[in-house]
Amino acid sequence: MSRLVFAAPMLARLRTELLRETVESCAIIYGSACTSAERLGRIVAREIEMVPSSAYTRRTPTAAELSPDFVAQVAQRARRTGESIIFVHTHPFELNEFSRVDDSGEAPLAEFLARRTPGVPHAALLITPSISLARLLGTRDELQVAEIGETLTFATAVGSAVESRYDRQIRAFGREGQARVAAFRVAIIGLGGTGSIVAQQLAHLGVMRFLLIDPDHLDETNLNRVVGGRKSDVGRPKVEVAADMIRSVNPRAQVVPLAKNVLATSTARELCDVDFFFCCTDSHGSRSVLNQVSYQYLLPGVDVGVVIATAKGRVTHVAGRARMLCPGTACLVCENILDAEEVRRDFLSEDERKQDPYFVGGGEPQPSVISLNSTVSSFGVTMFLNSVAGIPGTARFLNYNALTGTTRPVEITAHPSCVVCSPAGAFARGQRWELPTRDDW
Repeated sequence: MSRLVFAAPMLARLRTELLRETVESCAIIYGSACTSAERLGRIVAREIEMVPSSAYTRRTPTAAELSPDFVAQVAQRARRTGESIIFVHTHPFELNEFSRVDDSGEAPLAEFLARRTPGVPHAALLITPSISLARLLGTRDELQVAEIGETLTFATAVGSAVESRYDRQIRAFGREGQARVAAFRVAIIGLGGTGSIVAQQLAHLGVMRFLLIDPDHLDETNLNRVVGGRKSDVGRPKVEVAADMIRSVNPRAQVVPLAKNVLATSTARELCDVDFFFCCTDSHGSRSVLNQVSYQYLLPGVDVGVVIATAKGRVTHVAGRARMLCPGTACLVCENILDAEEVRRDFLSEDERKQDPYFVGGGEPQPSVISLNSTVSSFGVTMFLNSVAGIPGTARFLNYNALTGTTRPVEITAHPSCVVCSPAGAFARGQRWELPTRDDW
């Protein structure tokens, strides 16, 4: 199912404002549609315009009509900007479904916008005192409505049918929490030391739909830390090895393995069609892409990483981190963790690297130990459960020091004009803002 997503608390505030009235009320939301492989993954809501009283030609507790002039102005902006329009109205009388009147009113509006903005999807959002429902304008194609923040809020129930094998988890976060875990489509980018562990844990937890992204193949030095990897797998794509491991845990899981690089535009856009992601890569380039995807597409995710530093043959420090990327949290640019030179080098092709006077060698392999990877991966997966399944826990950024055995939460202040996570930058712009990717990768 495609999605209509809001940055928290945008939807909550809209509901409060509209439901103050005892008559039907309307609003216009301007957003951006995001597609992957020609399929609509999500519509990202960015700006709300409350309909002024002068724009109504009729307004009662059971009906509302907008003037043709007002609708024409909205359509003119959509044609000029390429934005998706979400037409919002209320049912203050607790009819928790689109009515026949809604159906008949949407049909000509959808036809009009199809002529004015060909190829741009538009939507309708119904708000009642109980729920919020959305669909593609003039159709019965439902859109999942979600508000994205440090906790993910769903406007409609995701179902409660769960398997008995998850009984012990249901005792921890309830049937609804388990149903949410099962309903999510989760992407894992990087299926090495941390990513393979994340994949294993999510499979056991009951995630049913996976997108796996990693261009690399398994080699013999990976066997000490890649869960599910066997000697016979050496030379196979890491995503295929991970897919086999997930299916061995849950044969019913739907797994899409992509042996591609997330630095490629087409690959990054595949993330439009997921609900959550885990960044398990060890490159600054891929982290920069995923950082922007998160805030630009309102796609929540967790970034995990482990660093083992050595000097003269001895370990000097071991650090791990797990942090959530979502509206309401500072991004990796605000944290100043991305090295611009490393990002530049990661985007070089093989030929460009040979010609680059500043790129010498391919980088020294870093130490990696499965127990440390497992610790930090578990922090990240638990953070996922905090935001999705309702397990209590407020930390959205954890630093781990393995030498002292301590973990501490971290608070980072977002920069008010950040190019990624502020409204002045890429925030909630969807495909109307370019990603830092390469088309020719």
